[in-house]
Amino acid sequence: MKAAVLLFNRDLRVHDNPALAAASGSEKVIPLFVLDDAILSSRFAAPNRLAFLIDSLRDLDGSLRDRGARLFIRRGDPVKEAIAVAKDAGAEVIHFSDDYSSFARDRERRLREACQRERIEALGHPGVTVVPPGDLVPSGGDHFRVFTPYWRRWSAAGLRDLAPAPRRLKAPAGLSAGRIPGLDSLLNGKRPSPDLDRGGETAGRARMHEFLREAVSRYESSNDDLAKPGTSRLSSYLRFGCVSPLELLRKAREQRRSAAYARQLCWRDFHHQVLAAYPSLPCRDYRHRGDSWSRSRRTLEAWREGQTGYPIVDAGMRQLAREGFMHNRARLITASFLTKDLYVDWRQGAWAFWDLLIDGEIANNAGNWQWVAGTGNDTRPHRIFNPLRQAERFDPNGDYVRRYVEELSEVPGKAVHQPWKLPAKLRSQLAYPAPIVDHADAVAEFRARRGLD
Repeated sequence: MKAAVLLFNRDLRVHDNPALAAASGSEKVIPLFVLDDAILSSRFAAPNRLAFLIDSLRDLDGSLRDRGARLFIRRGDPVKEAIAVAKDAGAEVIHFSDDYSSFARDRERRLREACQRERIEALGHPGVTVVPPGDLVPSGGDHFRVFTPYWRRWSAAGLRDLAPAPRRLKAPAGLSAGRIPGLDSLLNGKRPSPDLDRGGETAGRARMHEFLREAVSRYESSNDDLAKPGTSRLSSYLRFGCVSPLELLRKAREQRRSAAYARQLCWRDFHHQVLAAYPSLPCRDYRHRGDSWSRSRRTLEAWREGQTGYPIVDAGMRQLAREGFMHNRARLITASFLTKDLYVDWRQGAWAFWDLLIDGEIANNAGNWQWVAGTGNDTRPHRIFNPLRQAERFDPNGDYVRRYVEELSEVPGKAVHQPWKLPAKLRSQLAYPAPIVDHADAVAEFRARRGLD
């Protein structure tokens, strides 16, 4: 074909990008990213993700320039802008990566309809997940509702080959390229968190290779240690497609003792296949439990601000505010505390995470929150994480708490987890709140509300 448009969505990379590999077979390629006004004008355009996005677009532009092309930028409706660019360039095809939220699927439907009207071919490609939703289904069902049988099928599934990164690309001359906007022009006076990771494929691949050299083999024994760097910190790069989940899995499997990390990539795919089959996952209970959630703004705000009086919970929330990231174990602890100790609707927590997480994506955010709340795919829906036991087990010396809860930075050892037990004189010197609830009482109340006693 003479010319092809490659419409980037959240697949901002040149390595193992099947859509890019397919487009590179054309004589000329127009790599296009459209800043979607529908997203930019909504709560979905969180400052932390916008900052990471701008980094990623600039990095992608550099990679494309190294190959003889560049990134074309438009703003507006992605469907209208993609069609306009294709017509201006005389392109016969628009390539894109398949995505699975209801918003993304509607965008794809509109794009295919518009392409049909204009007699332009529309070709979707895999790449957002390791195994595309729908490729693995149980007998008698449209998706897996329980993780373990999905994990078994997923682990044995055949995988596509990695798509080669193109060496050279040629963009058409005379087509307006547009400009990647400055971050401040998109933030409307808001500010991102102070300690964000830098976005982009270059940073993502460097982190991937660093993790794969040694840490992946220690992942099973170290990933729950809150104070140590035992996780990959790749979730943001996966969310924006700066790193290919398939390439990551293939490279991880080359290392020893990597199954525990592969399982985390499988969880990501699992939630995507649930979302594809149940598009209401972000807003409706997957399994209704008859909850009449608390509407207390006071408790919600105390949790959101890291002022619950439970140091391990508050440390997680403050890490989120500072870095746009939270350790996975802390996510379980904070989410359980909100939904089961405070009995606040999981949707409130999901929105609070969504406002700050760089790696916030519909499938994982909603799927994980529903799992913890007991309305999702957990086979033990009424489990409750005891924040004190979790702290003793996964932050035994209190280093994680002291790192993020400044008021407790001088409290030694594990005493930091229960400051209310400190001597009265020392306790009075701490500008730190008393526990907002008693955990034992909260557990009893939750069990009564769920009719478990």
